Amino acid sequence: MLVKWIRCAVVDRRGFERGQRKWAGLLGEPGFRGQGGGWSRQHPDVAHVFGFWESRAFYDSFMARTHDRLASAQTGTYRDMQAKLFDHVFDLKTGFEPRFTDADVVRIAHCTVRADRAEHFTLMQQQVWNPAMAGSPGMVRGLFAAAPADEFLVLSMWLSAAERGKYQVERVERLSLRAQTEVDIQAIGGDIVQLEPTWTV
Repeated sequence: MLVKWIRCAVVDRRGFERGQRKWAGLLGEPGFRGQGGGWSRQHPDVAHVFGFWESRAFYDSFMARTHDRLASAQTGTYRDMQAKLFDHVFDLKTGFEPRFTDADVVRIAHCTVRADRAEHFTLMQQQVWNPAMAGSPGMVRGLFAAAPADEFLVLSMWLSAAERGKYQVERVERLSLRAQTEVDIQAIGGDIVQLEPTWTV
């Protein structure tokens, strides 16, 4: 599965939200699995959108045919758009499905890992971080995905920001030491996204 993560700095919030609803036109596109997103809880004018496709071939076909028509509804409503593509590597917790209706927030961690540590980083995600997150009552589902140049995306869906906060306070520092995260990671960025139900396709 191909994962697309889009981050936009929005200058016209109402216009952007209106345009976001036009993406309902994705329904029926060959290979399209689902899309959702919302506003950053840390930066009020930043929007995040997550799209899921069965394969790169289906995605490329959509980009060549339909994308520009759907995207035109949001022209002028944002600046500094960044779009990144990742390949799904494994699920966090149970079988991942691109559904957004049973979660309230999404946590994203975007990591650039030292080339010689990528294998270790992936192993630690499986053996340390994944079981810890899966054992947190408020965590719904998630995935671990990779891109070239040792870039990784960890996406987790939570029942609420409060539930996710409990997990963070209780465990992150201890787990980080155990997983040797600081040794593996060159750069890390992330955000907590308040999901907007009307953006779900």
